[in-house]
Amino acid sequence: MLGLFKQKQKTEHVKILLVDDEPDLIDTIQCRLEANNFVVTTASNGEQGLSKAAEDKPDLILLDTNMPVMNGHEMLERLRKTPDLKNIPVIMCTALCEAHDIEVANSYGISDYVTKPFDYADLIEKITTALDTRNN
Repeated sequence: MLGLFKQKQKTEHVKILLVDDEPDLIDTIQCRLEANNFVVTTASNGEQGLSKAAEDKPDLILLDTNMPVMNGHEMLERLRKTPDLKNIPVIMCTALCEAHDIEVANSYGISDYVTKPFDYADLIEKITTALDTRNN
C-alpha cells in the first residue's frame, strides 16, 4: 500500500528532550511542541542532556551543537555508546550549517539536521517523520 491512508502519529505521550543553551529559544520551542501535545523536558548542555536522557528515556532528542560543559557532538557520541540510549532518534537543531558539521552529526546516525532559524511547522514534520521511521 502507498501509505495514503496511514494514520498520523499521535503526539500525546511522546517525550521529547530539548538540549540547548539559549533560554529564550528553549522556551519558544517548548511552547510550540507542547501546543502540539508533546511532553517536553529540557537541558542546557550535553552533560545535563545525557543525565536527563538516562532518567527520562525520551522518544526523541532535539540537540544543539554549541553548548557549554559538553557540546552536542560529544553528547551524541556518548549517547550512541550507551546501550539503552543509543537508538533514540536525534534531530540536530543548530546554527552550524557547514558541510563538515553536518557530516560529523551524520556519522552518529542522526535522524535529521535543522539549521536555526527554522520553521516550526517544518520542525514538527521532521519530528513526526523521525518518530514514524523509528516505529516502522
